[in-house]
Amino acid sequence: MKKLEGNIVDVIKNQVYSGVVHFNEKIVKIERNNRKYNNYIAPGFIDAHIHIESSMLTPSKFAEVVIPHGTVAVISDPHEIANVLGVKGIEFMIEDSKKVPLKIFFTCPSCVPATTFETSGAVISPKEVEMLMKRKEIVALGEMMNFPGVINEIPEVMKKIEIAKKYNKPIDGHAPLLTGKGLKKYIKAGISTDHECTLLEEAEEKQRLGMKVMIREGSSAKNMEKLIKLKNAFAFVCDDRDCVELMENGHVDSLLRKAVQLGKNSIEAIKMVTINPASHYDLPFGSLEVGKPTHLVVMDNLKNFQVKEVYIDGRLVAKDGKIKFKKVRKIKRMNKFNASLLTEEQLAVNISPGSKVKAIQAYDNQLLTDKLVLPANKFKEVQKLVVYNRYLKANPAVAFIKGFGLKDCAIAQTIAHDSHNIISVGSNDRLLVKAINSLIKLKGGIVVTTPSKTIQMKLEVAGLMGIDQRKIYKKMKDMLALCRKHGCRMKNPFLTLSFMALLVIPHLKLSDKGLFDSDKFSFVELCET
Repeated sequence: MKKLEGNIVDVIKNQVYSGVVHFNEKIVKIERNNRKYNNYIAPGFIDAHIHIESSMLTPSKFAEVVIPHGTVAVISDPHEIANVLGVKGIEFMIEDSKKVPLKIFFTCPSCVPATTFETSGAVISPKEVEMLMKRKEIVALGEMMNFPGVINEIPEVMKKIEIAKKYNKPIDGHAPLLTGKGLKKYIKAGISTDHECTLLEEAEEKQRLGMKVMIREGSSAKNMEKLIKLKNAFAFVCDDRDCVELMENGHVDSLLRKAVQLGKNSIEAIKMVTINPASHYDLPFGSLEVGKPTHLVVMDNLKNFQVKEVYIDGRLVAKDGKIKFKKVRKIKRMNKFNASLLTEEQLAVNISPGSKVKAIQAYDNQLLTDKLVLPANKFKEVQKLVVYNRYLKANPAVAFIKGFGLKDCAIAQTIAHDSHNIISVGSNDRLLVKAINSLIKLKGGIVVTTPSKTIQMKLEVAGLMGIDQRKIYKKMKDMLALCRKHGCRMKNPFLTLSFMALLVIPHLKLSDKGLFDSDKFSFVELCET
């Protein structure tokens, strides 16, 4: 039997006391004493909502990065790979996750495709939902993004919700800016959580109506500062966090650091990444109690949360930032890609001199966009945004966007929520075509191109994930530096770009089928007279 001494964080009784934890795979005994210690022992951290694919790493490689930061478990929504490869992709995620100590639980994607207004690589019907819900690895129905479908009681949407209830598994929500009667009906249907709040008033209303509010702090959407004053918030989550930020700033530990810096009580913050999500998703851990699995972290203090050691199932899996388990060497490659090379002529848009052009206003660190309507003579203030079907032969959809500020530069990638078609933004048609065609030849990943330089990063699994975090980190840093050299001031233009095709996030987005107004939940014309 092993033992650890230190200041023990008790998330059940909301206290810290000095003592000794005796354990093997499970906690055997906890003794109090009156000694003084410089270290703290706490339950291991849980990210209650994350898309592992957004890290650009497979689950096994993701584990190598996050475990040293104190993460012992995540609730992963494999919605991204499901949109590309369907159930086959979900099964890959589950099998790859079993090769590492990290406890990776999954939700069943509820919206594949996310809407009927885009082309995805797969469909997950109620039949597939029923099949997946039977699996022990699936702990909930994934975020129900189709809130109009819930509100309007669309039969297929409601069937998926009923299946989750049948298996007594919670239903995650996704309802940005939804309020009033629509919100009440959405919650009444059985939706239990929401991670899309951007305003304190929005979070308070959802909480008041019975929702458990997750405060998101990802790589693109950073909502903690505006929501930190929310009383009784349920959890801190990342949702989407890329490889660079994970390796430079950390994972759940970074959320705790920021929360405490913003005035959150340290024990309350720890509860939001331990016992709260564990209780909601019916996980057999989340606190330091006799008989529970030994998933714990040892830290220097409760301010900077510097993790010294991490234990999973009583085994030391990380120490001083280094993993203590065997790396996974063989990872299956899988993809779906069927796009043809483009020409500049296919990106042409005819704009009459007296017309007005709709454009998307993008913002750094935000998923929300605004709608712009610009006269034709202001046309040069915006850049082209292209979404191109990667699954079927089709013409590209072209719109205009403001906010990226690229000069003599274009970005193209197959990370484009939620259907993950090719998405590209650039300063001129020649560079857009160059970037897109380079990406097509690569069959998925990210490409940044200028008149004199092109950087390519291949993502071997579904065009979403790679198999070497060090190479991905270096490529991402190089591509970011090239974008900044060419005028882009966004902290993470790649993540921001990926959400410009996410139709369920207001207000104006672009799918492979055309310009989409999420407030009207319909396509709109690019130009108006």
